[in-house]
Amino acid sequence: MIRRLLLVLAVSTALSGIAGAAPPVDERVVHEVAAQLRCVVCQNLSVADSPSETANQMRQIIRERLAAGESPEQVREYFVQKYGQWILLSPPKAGFNLLVWVVPFVGLGAGLVLVAVVLRRWSRRPAAVPPTPVDPAMRDRIRREMSGGRRS
Repeated sequence: MIRRLLLVLAVSTALSGIAGAAPPVDERVVHEVAAQLRCVVCQNLSVADSPSETANQMRQIIRERLAAGESPEQVREYFVQKYGQWILLSPPKAGFNLLVWVVPFVGLGAGLVLVAVVLRRWSRRPAAVPPTPVDPAMRDRIRREMSGGRRS
């Protein structure tokens, strides 16, 4: 009787341990989500790269939410709702934020066009005008004036 009770107790403990254990979370996914979020303490680092305690807590929240069955997008959305769009290291490619993604390429294209136009104009510019030949009478006059001799 005691053996059966101990056996039932052991089996129930083992089953409750299995049922209560959180499903394993892929640390690569945790790192990917954390790499997209800005650390609220050291604002120039991602949560994945930050050594702060707050970043450790945020990584733990990411791990717990992923273990609870949420998708990476839902976890990111949780942090956006809590902190705003600022928490994302790269702004979403929609709406007004689209300017952040488009303007650099437009500027680069405009700069390349400007360089092409300037180079084209330089290559089409005529060569320097050759000097006109000086007739011998003028040459003699210039020599006399340079030497200081005057002729009346």
